[in-house]
Amino acid sequence: MTNQKRPSVVVFFTDQQRWDSTGVHGNPMGLTPNFDRMAQDGTHCYNAFTPQPVCLPARICLQTGRYASNYDTHSNAGELPVGSVTLGHRFREAGYYTGYIGKWHMCHENPVPKNRRDGYDYWLGSNVLEFTSDAYNVTMYNNDGEPVQLPGYRVDAVADAAIRFIDSNKDNPFFLFTSFLEPHYQNHRDDYPAPTGYEEKYMDCWMPPDLRTLGGSSARHLPGYYGMIKRLDEAFGRVLDALKSLGLEKNTIVVFATDHGCHFKTRNKEYKRSCHDASMRIPLALKGPGFTSGGRIQEMISLIDLPCTLLDACALPVPADMQGHSFLPLIRHSAKDWQEEVYSEMFETYLSRCVRTKRWKYSIRKKEKGIEDLSSWEFVEDFLYDLKADQYELDNLAGLDSHRKVADRMKKRLIRRMIAAGEPEPVIKNAPIHHKGQRSVTEEEIYE
Repeated sequence: MTNQKRPSVVVFFTDQQRWDSTGVHGNPMGLTPNFDRMAQDGTHCYNAFTPQPVCLPARICLQTGRYASNYDTHSNAGELPVGSVTLGHRFREAGYYTGYIGKWHMCHENPVPKNRRDGYDYWLGSNVLEFTSDAYNVTMYNNDGEPVQLPGYRVDAVADAAIRFIDSNKDNPFFLFTSFLEPHYQNHRDDYPAPTGYEEKYMDCWMPPDLRTLGGSSARHLPGYYGMIKRLDEAFGRVLDALKSLGLEKNTIVVFATDHGCHFKTRNKEYKRSCHDASMRIPLALKGPGFTSGGRIQEMISLIDLPCTLLDACALPVPADMQGHSFLPLIRHSAKDWQEEVYSEMFETYLSRCVRTKRWKYSIRKKEKGIEDLSSWEFVEDFLYDLKADQYELDNLAGLDSHRKVADRMKKRLIRRMIAAGEPEPVIKNAPIHHKGQRSVTEEEIYE
């Protein structure tokens, strides 16, 4: 494939956005018309999940195509090891001009030094953007490590920079990774600062069933969170408009994704770091060459599958050490076999692992409380959910005698995925058996 025919790639990456904030997933608030339109016209990964429900490890998975545990990265306090190969390296080696704009969050230094930008030629970013900016006070750092003050609301400032990059590089293939902070909370105030006037629009808003039941901080935070998502979608629309106006629309792959979701302090004392769908399930859609009119993919997709897919779509070699799989064959209806489950690791709050099929979610946690002590590899069953009956995971079935066979089957799935990810075989203690009067699950249901 010649440079003239190679598609460019734009990744529009948000932070901490729930899957059910989008219209195509049933949110009735009209927050995401641009995302919804792209999902309907392009390829919508309906069942998409993060392999790590926390910022830094999730970003490592996406940039490298490998689980963060391979890099001994256990938490947001870790970093991507020097010398790691990222998507930036892969595309640059193939002749693409690579650009990174926004939140990096994969090292300890700020500004991020040149040797830690891992394959990206153009740089306008901040390692932890929430620490160097506020909603209307945005500072990032350029290629020379100099601070740059950007005007406007933070979402618009990052989107404007992305549009400038696209315009400046329209004549040659480029790979642009645009990483927004929103709708992540503003750390030093613990709030969700929407643009002026936006929070007020959603004071009486639709609330997902888990938040309606469990509460957490959602009553206080959801209006601002929704306002941030609305502005993100508007910015996404402007990026799409820029591609269209520059004649790049038909030869640019556009990806909308996020690192993880948000449970609003319902599952622990903060917003993510749990193996519930509120933390794990994400919006993911693509358009452009290979993805236009791809329809809705119902199969289980992990964020770790995205690097392989992008390389495959651009006819670039997919490294054998990447642990995801290209889902292009699913779009082409040529896939002979596809994973029936997705796998997620979690180190913070408590060390856990989980596996999810379309119907069942099974999670374990380390027997000891310490998350950094990996000398013992013993776990206990944490939860089991029937997602057909309980989509928002409100009824934990772990330990029910009626569901023991399901748990045993899911345990085997999880052990297989842990070993495939490069971890030792775990010892998993069953949850204490108890009775609830439910009928036993049939053999057929166990495998759903």
